[in-house]
Amino acid sequence: MNERRRNRPTAMAALACLACAQAAGQHLPPTAHYADWPAVKGARGGDPALDARVRRIVSGMTLAQKIGQMTQAEIKSITPDEVRRYYIGSVLNGGGSWPNRDKHASIEDWLALADSYYDASMHTDMAVKIPVVWGTDAVHGHSNVYGATLFPHNVGLGAAHDAQLVREIGAATAKAVRATGVTWAFAPTLAVAQNVRWGRSYESFSSQPSLVREYARAFVEGLQGDFGPHNVMATAKHFVGDGATRQGTDQGEARVDRSTMINVHGAGYYGALEAGVLSVMASYNSWNDAAGGVDYGKMSGAPALLTDALKRKMGFDGFVVSDWNAIGQLPGCSNASCPQAINAGIDMVMVPDDWKAFIANTMRQVQDGEIPMARIDDAVGRIVRAKLRMGLFDRRPSQLPGAGDARLLQDRALARRAVRESLVLLKNNRDVLPLKRGMKLLVVGTRADSLPDQAGGWSLTWQGTDNTNADFPNAQSILDGLRDADGAANVAFSENAQGVDAKDYDAIVAVIGETPYAEMMGDIAPSSTLRFGDRYPGDAALLKKVAQSGKPVVTVFVAGRPLFVNPVLNLSDAFVMAWLPGSEGGGVADVLFAAGADGRRANFTGTLPRPWPGVPCPDADEAGASRWLFAPGYGLRYPTRHDLPALPEHDEVKACADASSMPVFHTLAVAPFALYLADAAQGERAVGSDLNGEIAWPGDRPLLRLRTVQVNTQQDAKAVTWLGPGRFLARGAQPADLTRLAAAHAALQFDVVVDAPARGPVKLAMRCGSRCGGDVDLGPVLAGYAAGTRQSVSVPLECFARRGVDLAHVDVPFEIAADAPFAAAFADIRVSAVATANRRDLSCASVGVR
Repeated sequence: MNERRRNRPTAMAALACLACAQAAGQHLPPTAHYADWPAVKGARGGDPALDARVRRIVSGMTLAQKIGQMTQAEIKSITPDEVRRYYIGSVLNGGGSWPNRDKHASIEDWLALADSYYDASMHTDMAVKIPVVWGTDAVHGHSNVYGATLFPHNVGLGAAHDAQLVREIGAATAKAVRATGVTWAFAPTLAVAQNVRWGRSYESFSSQPSLVREYARAFVEGLQGDFGPHNVMATAKHFVGDGATRQGTDQGEARVDRSTMINVHGAGYYGALEAGVLSVMASYNSWNDAAGGVDYGKMSGAPALLTDALKRKMGFDGFVVSDWNAIGQLPGCSNASCPQAINAGIDMVMVPDDWKAFIANTMRQVQDGEIPMARIDDAVGRIVRAKLRMGLFDRRPSQLPGAGDARLLQDRALARRAVRESLVLLKNNRDVLPLKRGMKLLVVGTRADSLPDQAGGWSLTWQGTDNTNADFPNAQSILDGLRDADGAANVAFSENAQGVDAKDYDAIVAVIGETPYAEMMGDIAPSSTLRFGDRYPGDAALLKKVAQSGKPVVTVFVAGRPLFVNPVLNLSDAFVMAWLPGSEGGGVADVLFAAGADGRRANFTGTLPRPWPGVPCPDADEAGASRWLFAPGYGLRYPTRHDLPALPEHDEVKACADASSMPVFHTLAVAPFALYLADAAQGERAVGSDLNGEIAWPGDRPLLRLRTVQVNTQQDAKAVTWLGPGRFLARGAQPADLTRLAAAHAALQFDVVVDAPARGPVKLAMRCGSRCGGDVDLGPVLAGYAAGTRQSVSVPLECFARRGVDLAHVDVPFEIAADAPFAAAFADIRVSAVATANRRDLSCASVGVR
């Protein structure tokens, strides 16, 4: 048998074996197996003199001053003078929040606001002035700041398997953050993500705990370092098990045993604590150890984890901060009041907007004995100790070296190196790669010249949406990188391959992939497949079109996670996983042409940090090895000879096994549905992904006004105000068949907060085409709800069927039609057959159906 035949496996199992062999060469240090949460020896031991200073400071503070130190407010909701008057300990800018609400705020704007907050905190009537600390989501560079270098997201760094690279990126990020006067980075994320359905899976370095532990230590060493003038406070997040939630649901329930939580999901925290991390952010998720018979509930209210495990057993002497309004998710709590969280071990509470009420409530709870004063003193002592260690008492932000230096926002060479190291070559049939300079290339695809798509979520805005190329100066798209490498005259670009003949070119480079997303919005529903073509049919159709030319096709896949791409792999001669490379697209061209900008030879060195699905519906967790096409550690090199055979495409799989519900809107519309505003007739306007703005429709005499608000969690609802007769609806690209759900007694369900009651009917409708549909009247039901309170509505599908809806062909599963005056916020819209203890279906009679 000749060499070429021997290197052509005929089954996924053979590919997995090859991947395992490559993974064995990584030589990652094994993670020790612990029977309990281990004591972790940090980079710095105890400091009796520092501890004594902390005690003196805390003992001289009033209760108001202490509670102020435990409070973190968003910069949009607090002024510098309020920081002074309320003794505020911390401010933050959330994703998509900037000085003066200006996305293009300059480095001088950031530094001036940082100085203003700092000066205010140092002019209180406290005996010892305590400086405010400003926190920001600098998760892949200083990613909220206009013009800053954006590094590959964590999953790409995991593919690089280079701890020193991670350490250098941490240090570069710290310099950029400090240059703007900000002193605290909410990074690194240490989730050991087990399910790519999770919209935050790209924030996880790897599904392998050993790599996450190694990277945690390196990243904290880079960011926080020795507390020097270019360092910032690091944050290990989100404690603990956020990457273990069932079916990859954001903020969901982790159902793992104690050993798994300690040895897999705790691994990153051991590395971070070894490096001396000063802050830990508690997770939104809950943990149910069914095997051990313990349901810990939400992390922010779990003393066994925050206090007993993290602080006592592991020895963490920094402080624990809650996530955005996370306390409001605990039973009996609100965004402005939660003694349970503080008693559980939360030291600083992130209350972006309700901070005044939080301070008043917490002071009363201490005075009433709900929160012991000893717990308050411990929390404040931890915060003060961290600020002293960081040297924040010494100088204002603008007095530190590098402050205001825009050059420190940039490290393009390091970012380009990171892109090169992160790329993974999955297929290279007939040695199509490397490309040769001088080749005539046709570049196609929606991601080729899109800096927002390269950057992904947490880039200028929270979700990475509502950005354009103009928002990313000092950046290079993948297309421009190819033009630099091959000469602009040799590279033609046609996003949709319209008006060009692919046969006129030597090769085609198709740059396709995902559009930006972040937490919650990026989740893939359990009933949806992981098939790329289901979510991005246009990209899949484009690849099929150009592949018909017979010319070699090189696919560059820009995405935050592995997806089922067998049809795309079959159409590609070479396939490169580029993850979310950030601002330096030229790094992709370096490796495609095997020559970097410095003239040195460049090769693929990246390998998969997590398994790649070989079926549209892989197992819920990473345990089902037979379901994976490529195992962790897989990645080809030049001149490795390995032709990938044709792969099964599983076109018959339309939905995954868990089809007990069909999500329609969960913070964003869930594909294939989109939200629309409409008049009383047929005119419609699509609702975009703008999370922070307010839009009125149709214009001169608006009928509907729409805002993004919170009902259950941050930015998860659409609030609609009717100024005239109009409709708010969800429409699918194709009709959905709801007959199976109807047979399982499913209902149309959603959460609602009525802000202004209606005086007339409020019609809830389903539609099955332009002449098919039916509605029920929710007016009497909603009139019975107290204004401003969240209620859950559940209307059986049977009621719509009785009204004439053809449930086999539903294109509009949700529509609210009303007239002024009426205002309500809607969240978590779905059709569900899931029976829960809280489900309360309305009877058909109660909504006017007999």
